[in-house]
Amino acid sequence: MTAEQLLQRIWQGLGGAADGDDGVLFHGSRTLPSAFAVTDLAAASVAAAGAAVAGLVETFGVPRPQVRVDRGLASLWFGQSFRPVGWELPSAWDSLAGDYRTLDGWIRLHTNAPHHRAAALSVLGMAAPPEPSGARAVPEPAHPGAGPSRATVAAAVEHWRAADLEHAVLAAGGCAAQMRSVADWAMHPQGAAVIAEPLIHWDRLGRAALRDAGTPERPLDGVKVLDLTRVLAGPVTTRFLAGYGAQVLRIDPLDWFEPALEPEMTVGKNCARLDLKKPDGLLRFKTLLAEADILVHGYRPGALNRLGLGPSVLATDYPGLVTAALDAYGWTGPWAGRRGFDSLVQMSCGIADAGMRNYGSPAPRPLPVQALDHATGYLLAAATVLAWTRRRGGEVTAVRASLARTAVELVGTSEGIGAVGLMGTGPSDVPSAADQAAAPEQTVWGAGLRLPMPMEVAGVPVRWDVPARGYGSAPPRW
Repeated sequence: MTAEQLLQRIWQGLGGAADGDDGVLFHGSRTLPSAFAVTDLAAASVAAAGAAVAGLVETFGVPRPQVRVDRGLASLWFGQSFRPVGWELPSAWDSLAGDYRTLDGWIRLHTNAPHHRAAALSVLGMAAPPEPSGARAVPEPAHPGAGPSRATVAAAVEHWRAADLEHAVLAAGGCAAQMRSVADWAMHPQGAAVIAEPLIHWDRLGRAALRDAGTPERPLDGVKVLDLTRVLAGPVTTRFLAGYGAQVLRIDPLDWFEPALEPEMTVGKNCARLDLKKPDGLLRFKTLLAEADILVHGYRPGALNRLGLGPSVLATDYPGLVTAALDAYGWTGPWAGRRGFDSLVQMSCGIADAGMRNYGSPAPRPLPVQALDHATGYLLAAATVLAWTRRRGGEVTAVRASLARTAVELVGTSEGIGAVGLMGTGPSDVPSAADQAAAPEQTVWGAGLRLPMPMEVAGVPVRWDVPARGYGSAPPRW
């Protein structure tokens, strides 16, 4: 399946205008090696977001601009767009995170957050290391005496059946995923539910006063976006919106840090902290929400209800608010409320197993990039821009996406598994950052180079007005 074909499928799933994807041109030919068309998904999802921006620009009474997408750059942005110069980023992974062999297969443990690490270790009968003061979302790599080694964890996991350990870790408040095949996932109740879902859920909330903002050159200028998302899809969405003028305010808990991701995901945004579980923090958040145009969040179904901000409350108390939401495993089915991440969804839905079989690998073979996160981020950005386009005319909508539903589109790009390098001939196909004209950028951590956007909307340049800064670097106000 080509990027052009995939874009048509995606655009239909977004509910865009019938001819909205006609003005998109793709260029570049190199692909990421994978059992699936990862580069085509990257290019098509980025193109969908660009087509949505082009449609928004057209509402200002100007001709619809053309959209051009660089396939190689799209692949790079699905990895990392920012490269430090003269300094290094810490690892994005905890030392225990990864794939482990079980009695009957494989399981992935996601231990980046301290409480997820502690949950997995408690299930395995190991004492979790004490959390340092000011817990970090991504702990420093383990050192002697800091807790069990990876080999010790592997030895304990070998005595478990994958499904039993998955269930136990989830029940303890952790994150894990048994490796399933594509066929097994299709027959699983959650897999079947997700396959039956639309690519994007659209919920019409009613009507509100017309909202005039933006210009043809800066179509989201003046639009206030409240960002309650983390790792990685949601931040991709809000980074895209900020690039076209949106005023993005990201809110994080007091103890949440992601040092490996902050330079990548905070560009264009003001980042503040609030404890929404405390009355004063929640009150301040509601004040911000009252001024917001768009709320983007990654809360699982029911989580906002516990804060007194469920869908019905948002629609009633904030009648003009456009809401964009995402989750891991879909919005229907028995796992609709399950916590998860890109790497876990790849294990659950058969992607890691397909890669393992395709390449004859002795262990699970995930995608070369976290494509489910990034693609879902751009798809949600496209849906949000389309929803905002409707909002300018007085129609208020909510949109929802999920990593698992995005995976359905990616899995559909493979007609069969078996030939090594089905979608790419090897590592030499991977575009190099050195091949692209990166621009110098100054961050609070030091200088670096950021790749140009993989997508160009003619006459509508991307510009981030706020440099990359750490979480909590701004006050919680517009």
